[in-house]
Amino acid sequence: MAILLPSQPTPPTPAGESVTGPLRRLRFPALGTNCEVQYVAPQGEVQAKAFEQAAMGWVQGFEAKYSRFRPDSLVSRINAAAGQESVEIDPEMEQLLKLCDTLHFMTQGVLDPTALPLLRLWNWKAEKPRVPTTDEIAAALRLVGWRKAQRTPGRIFLPEPGMALDFGGFGKEYAVDFTAQIAAEHGIANVLVDFGHDLRAAGKPPGRPAWHIGIEDPLRPGGSWTSVGLSGKGIASSGDYIRCFTIEGRRYGHIVDPRTGWPVANGCVQATVIAGTCLQAGVLSTTAFVLGIPRGVDFIQSCPGAEGILLTDKVRAQTRGFFHYVAT
Repeated sequence: MAILLPSQPTPPTPAGESVTGPLRRLRFPALGTNCEVQYVAPQGEVQAKAFEQAAMGWVQGFEAKYSRFRPDSLVSRINAAAGQESVEIDPEMEQLLKLCDTLHFMTQGVLDPTALPLLRLWNWKAEKPRVPTTDEIAAALRLVGWRKAQRTPGRIFLPEPGMALDFGGFGKEYAVDFTAQIAAEHGIANVLVDFGHDLRAAGKPPGRPAWHIGIEDPLRPGGSWTSVGLSGKGIASSGDYIRCFTIEGRRYGHIVDPRTGWPVANGCVQATVIAGTCLQAGVLSTTAFVLGIPRGVDFIQSCPGAEGILLTDKVRAQTRGFFHYVAT
């Protein structure tokens, strides 16, 4: 499953080459989360300032254009026009919609950019969350289906009122990879991009052979159950142990299967994937979480170069090479 950006960052620093310069940190809020970039700018302050301005400017522009939470974004304008008229889009949006085609096909419908009606129905953020009725779920499901979106060159039309796009299934991971690409374009080979714990690592930090990354323990949020060493890879985790609500002893998580209309309830609490890019890792981890054990592990293993692990309350199931990355 080769889901790549048009161009890729430069190769990581060779293992025997030392990293010169202090480790810098750039922190800013965006994309509904906390963003942090750790990096080394070998050419000093001017290089660092130019990179930070470029990275923050791109992320802010990406959010303004594609966030469904921004009423004036392109995505919001497309959603507002559902059932009424088509909306003009630019070449960048065309590329993202082509990416949606690929992700929907490769995940067998698990990642569906039109699933927003279901996400709104299962509102775990509500003051008093509730379980929707069967009729409500059926009505929302009728509005879901990526193949329903009608596209012509330069335009897109959602044919039914209430249909809506949401790039939340891959947007943050896409932004992580693009930020790593911006770093490479500014001559920064050693960088760790972390947007809400979706990460992309290139090179290494000063004095260490790789970036050291903890994997959160779903049974003890805030702590780690293990850590991995990464360079030239992306990593992402999917889980519903924080964003959820409980009614009559049953927990309903925020990850909804668009094929059934119901939150995932297969016993899986976390899926973590290491892959060539953060986008790959994020898509694979979400799909594996929805598929559960053992199908999720098989799905990860079917993607060359990807490794991962799925956790339930009692079981850990991993691909053959996952523990090659575990830090000791």
